[in-house]
Parts: sequence; C-alpha cells; structure tokens
Amino acid sequence: MPEEHRIRGRRAADIAADVERAVADGSLAPGSALPPLRDLATELAVNPNTVAAAYRLLRDRGVIETAGRRGSRVLPRPSHTPREQHHIEVPAGARDLADGNPDPALLPPLEEALAYAAAEQRRDPVLYARATVDERLLALARADFEADGLPAGSVAVLAGSLDAIERVLLARLRPGDSVAVEDPGWGSLLDLLAALGLRTVAVRVDDEGPTVADTARALAGGAAALVVTSSAQNPTGAAVSARRAAELRAVLAGHPGVLLVEDDFGHAIADEPYQLLCVDAGRPVVDSWVLVRSVTKLLGPDLRLALVTGDTATVDRVRGRQRLGAGWVSHVLQRAVAQLWSGGAASRERAAAHYALRRSALVTALAGLGVPAHGRSGFNVWVPVHDETAAVVGLLQRGWVVTAGARFRIASGPGIRITVSRLSEEEIPRLAADVAAVLRTDLDAARGG
Repeated sequence: MPEEHRIRGRRAADIAADVERAVADGSLAPGSALPPLRDLATELAVNPNTVAAAYRLLRDRGVIETAGRRGSRVLPRPSHTPREQHHIEVPAGARDLADGNPDPALLPPLEEALAYAAAEQRRDPVLYARATVDERLLALARADFEADGLPAGSVAVLAGSLDAIERVLLARLRPGDSVAVEDPGWGSLLDLLAALGLRTVAVRVDDEGPTVADTARALAGGAAALVVTSSAQNPTGAAVSARRAAELRAVLAGHPGVLLVEDDFGHAIADEPYQLLCVDAGRPVVDSWVLVRSVTKLLGPDLRLALVTGDTATVDRVRGRQRLGAGWVSHVLQRAVAQLWSGGAASRERAAAHYALRRSALVTALAGLGVPAHGRSGFNVWVPVHDETAAVVGLLQRGWVVTAGARFRIASGPGIRITVSRLSEEEIPRLAADVAAVLRTDLDAARGG
C-alpha cells in the first residue's frame, strides 16, 4: 500500500469512505493491497468485525476485491473509473470507428411515432396504478419471442439492456457471487459486475460464441450466473452457431441452479440465425433464465428500452423492484416504440444486410493481406494485435480512430475493435491496407526488440 496514505476511521462506514476517497483521488492505486483485516483493526484500535464490515461495504460498492487468505486489493478498474471514460478524442478529419454506434442513416425518423404516442396519451392518459407494460408493445414482444421458440411468460420493459441485466442480477445474486462472462466482452457489463460486488469468471469467445470447455469449467467452479450474447457480440462480432448452442445447452442442463442471462441486444441487426440457449424443444434448460432484447441498435440509442422475458419468478422479482424505484418506463416511449416496430419504419433486413456487407468486406480484405480478423454478425470487427497502443496510435496517424481491446478484456489476448457501421464500401480497401501496414510495423518492431 502506498506510504502516503494511512487508512483512518472508527466505524465501518468511516473506514470504507476513507478508502473510497483515497481510490478516487489516486492515493490508493488500482491493484493496491489493503492491510490484512486484523492488522488494520489493531492499527485503528477497533474490533476486527468493524474492519470486516468496512471491507464488505467496499466490495459491494465495486471498489475492492476480497479473496480470503490472499487478502483484499483495490480492483484493477474500480467502479469510479468505468471503461467508457477511457477514449481517444477524434481529431478533425479522422474517421471515428470507435464509438460502437449504429449508422444514423438507418435509424427511423421519430416524428410520426412520437405524434402517435402523444395522441394516445391525450386519448388514454397513463396514470398511477396502470399496468407497467403497454398492451400493444406487449403483444408485439410476445409475438416476437414466440417466433423464436420462447414459451409464453412474463414480460417486463426496462430502460435498456444494462438496466435490465442489472435488475436481473440484483434479483437473483448476492455480492461475492461469481458470474461467468465472455472474454473479450462488453466493457459496460464488466464495470457493472464490479460495481455490484460480483466476481467475474472469464469464458473465452471464438467465432461461434463462448467456448464449451471454458463454460463448463466456469459452471463447475461455482459460477452462479452465465451472461451470453448470442449474436452481434461486442466486441468480436461472434454469433452462437446451432452446433455451439446445442453443446452449451447440454452443459447448462447439468447445472439447473445457474442463472442464465441472454443479452440479445443485436437481434435486429444480426444476419446470422438466432440460436436460443435458454430453451430446448420448448422447455427451459435451467430453472432461472431471462432473455433481454433491446431496440436501441435498430431504432436508436436514445430510445432506452429493452424487453425482458424469462422464468416467472425472476421476471416478477424484477418488475416488483422496478415498481418500487423507477416505477415503469414511460408509456409515451413504449407507444412510440410499438408504432415504429409495427409500422415498418425501420427494416431489420436492411440494417442486417448493410452491416453484414461492410463487416464481411473488411474481414475478407484483411484476410487477403494476411491479417486474421473476427466478425460473424453485427457491426464490429475484432483484430488481434501484438501491442494495442501501437496499433491504435499507428491507425490514428493514418486517420482512423479505433478502440483498444483493453476495454473489453479480462484475460484474453490484446486486440482492437473496429466499428464498421458507417464505413463506405470505398473506404474498406484503404482501411484494410492501413491496418495491415500498422500491424506489420508493430510486429517488425517487436521482433527487433
């Protein structure tokens, strides 16, 4: 622990607050070891139970990790410093391929849908004690779920995928539980797990999704939950194949007590057939499961809405806690989404084809230049690299802004993420050539060193 900071406090809340301030101002760096529980209790002249309670508070707030006899440490990325804060400013004239956004040209105009929602609100005002889910949106969601083979069940509407996943995890898990997650995987989810005091267990991802061996190992090791992105996986563009889905369902069937969360944020933009993990031949594979389906990639990131279905107990817990907090997602928003969804203002087929063309063209162009890249669905391409910093800086010098893979990784190798959603077909050959040149220079430098 840095010599310049000595932990102070007499009560558990005061000790935790002191450590939290030190982490926030940099006095305690990420990875710093905290004093053993009894040593700190002696130094502060307090009961060891007081320090233990302080450390539990810090773990639950996503500041430290506790590992029994191995001690407690500040997390490598505490909840004060979410991954999304670390980004490169886009210089004038550079192409931003790092923001992870859909193509604005494909997002539907909102005027008619909002006018419809406003007219419905005048005709039928939503007041307290109303059902939390709009009836029209509920019917559309259930039809969509049924078309994918999901059994009829409870449906909740939440404010986006991350809000939904957080509420599901809070409904079923406790701080200290382990969650198996994709590696590389969604950086915001990794931050959320840390903030909730949950431990991450890395599951490697290949082009067909989470690997079977790592998934089996994580569940056998006691992971209480598994979070899977079945298509358009961020950042690798992986899509669970039919073969991999069957293998993963077999693994899950051996652990019926695990919570399965399927994050289907990319359902509307993926060109690969969707493969369910939670259900096999119409029957749930595990006792507790949810599928989260977001509309933001098709209709726009500012339409913060996700539809959730799953086992009745879990979804009802989520809806119950929602009523005690936010209450519900605005019915004006729900009605607007229902109108956009049913009116054909946004075409799933058009969006999926647009992204597939650019993604496959870039992967093919890179392969032709000897650069392996990944991306089976969605609008992200993952390129393994030797040195992320060198790759990001080298491409920035050539006018391309890409994302360093550190934002998405736990234990997997380095890489860069390229968002292709707004690339023109004419830009792809030049981008591929620049990526190949930068990686060749980086590799030559590594060999020379």
